Amino acid sequence: MYLVCSDGVTGDTVQPFRISGGGTSAAPKSSATEGGWQKVKPIPQTSSFDSTLALFREGYTFISNRCDELGTDIFQGRLMLRSVVCMRGEEAARLFYGAEDVTRVGAMPWTVLRLLQDKDSVQQLDGAAHLRRKAMFIDVTMDDDAVASLVERFRQHWLIHFEGRDGDCDLRETANLILTKASADWIGIPPRWRDDDAELARQLARMIDRTGRPGPAAWLALASRRRIERWLARIIAALRDGSLEVPQGCALRQIGSDYQDVGGEQLSPEVAAIELLNLLRPIAAISRWIVFLALALAQNPQWLERFGHGHDDEIEDFVEEVRRLYPFFPFVGARLTRSHDWLGYSLREGSWLLLDLYGTTHDPRLFPSPMNFSADRKLTWRECGFRFIPHGGGRPDSSHRCPGEKITVEILKESVKLLCGLPPFRITPVSAEVPLSAIPASPVPTIRVAPGSSA
Repeated sequence: MYLVCSDGVTGDTVQPFRISGGGTSAAPKSSATEGGWQKVKPIPQTSSFDSTLALFREGYTFISNRCDELGTDIFQGRLMLRSVVCMRGEEAARLFYGAEDVTRVGAMPWTVLRLLQDKDSVQQLDGAAHLRRKAMFIDVTMDDDAVASLVERFRQHWLIHFEGRDGDCDLRETANLILTKASADWIGIPPRWRDDDAELARQLARMIDRTGRPGPAAWLALASRRRIERWLARIIAALRDGSLEVPQGCALRQIGSDYQDVGGEQLSPEVAAIELLNLLRPIAAISRWIVFLALALAQNPQWLERFGHGHDDEIEDFVEEVRRLYPFFPFVGARLTRSHDWLGYSLREGSWLLLDLYGTTHDPRLFPSPMNFSADRKLTWRECGFRFIPHGGGRPDSSHRCPGEKITVEILKESVKLLCGLPPFRITPVSAEVPLSAIPASPVPTIRVAPGSSA
């Protein structure tokens, strides 16, 4: 152990679902100081030579399980034979989303990168280039009128889909199709350029479902991504040569034609296609949140009745607790571009880091009784802090925090209104179990709903 100079580092509840694995978070071991000097503490190590199989087995609870065992919020191990430092908690999120010496480049396995973002996307940029392109995404996804327009399209497609239907349906599959149609309309892709919205929805779902499954399943999803990117590149080429006209202000025009990078150049058709797909796919992925939302309503029927009789002012609190409680992204990766001292630990330049999103939002030190559903927590994405981080922490305009959080919350709020309207949808009783070993997670069995039935 050696020494370095340091200034220090600066209602009603019910059990909504059962989990496989998990545990409670342990308080981190304190750091020792001597005068104005702080000891550099060794990072706790896992006992396994490589933990890849354990990650596949434990899924969302992998990082927190080891933090609990070691009594720490940081540990070092190996994944895919590569050294990794895993972290959780508010201060870890502050490092990931608030430090300048952290990059997303080289921080994800190539299959995950290709499926979720792809090369040359905004997530793979740093510095001025990242901030400029991120500003474009914020204009597209956080403008009040633009978000309201998307939500209205979602509502209209929902009503059209369920009009005259009286049988039940798979909610995740149905919501995925409705969101795909709504987002394609909102982005500005004309119907004549969309041969089969149902097939497009299936391909978008495939990218999400197979992110955590290496091998042939991921290869098939990658092929789907390539097909969609080529299709979007053709649309962008048509927009630029004048054979396709789209409304001013739509995302297709903003990304495919109007945007200029830091060098004053348009994005290439290929990169513009990547970024358009990085709107389509995440919006379709909100279907998973809608399923969790329905599960929360089924497990908390008093809210179904309450929302059916008004009380819209409480919907956002309910939605935000759903986003905290239910599993979406398990963790996010980063790399250090230079060495960094963090809470008395020395992190080397080039270190691969993983931040435990799920473990942080289920930390009892931050959220008492974290496995209980309680809308009284009054959580909100607007605070831009580092505790409530289902979509990341900090400010979206100055960090890698996802700019699509506003869209997600507003669509989920509209979903509550649609599911709880009078008469409310019938949400088929399901097992409360949400296996956390599978990434991404979903309820088992998949929830089914039927319109126009009593709760």
